[in-house]
Amino acid sequence: MSALKGIRVCDFTGQLAGAAATKWLAAFGAEVIRIEDPTNQGAWDVLRNTPPFVDERRGTDLGGGFNNHNVGKLGITLNLKTARGRQILEEIIAKSDLVTENFAAGVLERLGFGYERLRQIKPDIIYVSNCGFGHAGPYRDFKTWGPIVQALSGLTFNSGLPDREPAGWGFSYMDHTGGHYMSMAILLALFHRMRTGEGQWVDMACCDTALTLHGPALLDYTVNGRKARREGRPIGNRSEWPARAPHGIYRALGEDQWIAIACRSDAEWQTLSAVIGEEWAKEAQWRSLEGRLTAQDELDRAMVEWCAGQDKFDLHKRLQQAGIAAAAVLDARERIDLDPANDLFDLWPEVTHTAMGKVRVDGLPVRFSKTPQEISRGAPCLGEHNEQVLSGLLGMTSAEIADLRAEGVI
Repeated sequence: MSALKGIRVCDFTGQLAGAAATKWLAAFGAEVIRIEDPTNQGAWDVLRNTPPFVDERRGTDLGGGFNNHNVGKLGITLNLKTARGRQILEEIIAKSDLVTENFAAGVLERLGFGYERLRQIKPDIIYVSNCGFGHAGPYRDFKTWGPIVQALSGLTFNSGLPDREPAGWGFSYMDHTGGHYMSMAILLALFHRMRTGEGQWVDMACCDTALTLHGPALLDYTVNGRKARREGRPIGNRSEWPARAPHGIYRALGEDQWIAIACRSDAEWQTLSAVIGEEWAKEAQWRSLEGRLTAQDELDRAMVEWCAGQDKFDLHKRLQQAGIAAAAVLDARERIDLDPANDLFDLWPEVTHTAMGKVRVDGLPVRFSKTPQEISRGAPCLGEHNEQVLSGLLGMTSAEIADLRAEGVI
């Protein structure tokens, strides 16, 4: 028995911020039916047509990012500009538990399927929307993407190195994180309906989600009036709360090789000093946290010089054995192909995609002993499951489905 078996999702999500949420639902047994437009070759979800690709082929069904975030889902096409398309959507909603989307605010309402209309179709429906600023307030109509959310929320401002421009993380962090928050919201709404029989609208604002991730930096400004970007700040990989030193990413032996080291106490420094085994590490000034913090720049320069002559994997092993928190910084090949821990959690399972064949995708970093996840089927090609859904769920005949295709409804 899957954890979410029997739950049906009428899904309008796309890109990362929404599709990542319903990917979790599908992996744990929910029937997720993606609704797409047959007239624009999947243009709503830009990942359908963007790299990475498995080979020289290009096209709507070959985007690697789209496959990664939509494994295990069913996909149908409906032209909602037609009366028959809207009627079919109503029939699907009437048989669903959830309607999910991450359009800009008001898009689904303009299509004729705002929350009040959804309630008319199915009184206990759960509607979960996820846009930049939610459906109320002065910024309601602003459009966002993950990197824009990161900038507007202050996450980008707080990131980087002293005396350098604000910097992000090189990928759309809030698209991924927003999707995870959305999946939590969906499950909470399902639990509420299980207890009460009531559906509801979960109106999520991704920018507000990002605001919750500031932690001590936001508190420091509110209480002390100190900006995250000031002289000597932000401090990159150093630890300020609680204060620790050395605490950073240090260059190791070889091109673009690095190791992370976190020394959490004076006792750990004594241990680290013994592993280093050089005279500078035995100096009295480093024995107390206060001394290490006072001359942290000097300490980091010494750590950089020492680590530069060390193989990152060998040093990782020696420091871990000594009880020091340390880890080699792994690149994608090292983490995915060479790390034996991957087998335990099946973090990169192989799926079968109708057009691509067998490909690997991101798994989910959890293991359920009674209701395990299943990720084996690739993302749907555009309209791949029209017949399956329209016949199996709505009871249409092959002739009726053929007529819908001829009329441009699907």
